[in-house]
Amino acid sequence: MPVRATHAAFAVTAILVAACAPMNIWYKPGATVAAAEDRLLSCRVEAAKDVPVSTQVRRTPVSIVPRRICDSSGKNCRVFYERIGGEVIVYDANDSLRDQVVARCMRQDGYTPVSLPVCSDGVRQAAPPGRTTVLPRLAENSCVIRNRDGTWQIVTPAQ
Repeated sequence: MPVRATHAAFAVTAILVAACAPMNIWYKPGATVAAAEDRLLSCRVEAAKDVPVSTQVRRTPVSIVPRRICDSSGKNCRVFYERIGGEVIVYDANDSLRDQVVARCMRQDGYTPVSLPVCSDGVRQAAPPGRTTVLPRLAENSCVIRNRDGTWQIVTPAQ
């Protein structure tokens, strides 16, 4: 498969998986979506200032493994040694701490993390098109419809 086709297939798969995955948001009943997004951005900026990036580099352990390769008769064999491991991994050691600072900041402003399931096709078809601009009260059966333009709509179907 050509490289471009592989990238395109990966992108389509990622979009489809994201469309089926629950949506995680910071929730505060009655808050506007814009206000929640602004607060989250402010909390991220504050966390970036308070907890700077700490780039760490490590290398995975190296092993030398013997590999025996024989011809079709199984009589003529040779042993090769294969090096496994030794990959360089670069990561931010403060990433998790920064996430905790963002979460604390959001909670201090009255937001709580919420995971909403994707609405069923039946609920999606019955709901009028729209997007959520003010976070509504949630119920046990509340779900989310993701719109093609990147917006979303929280729906609570009648029981």
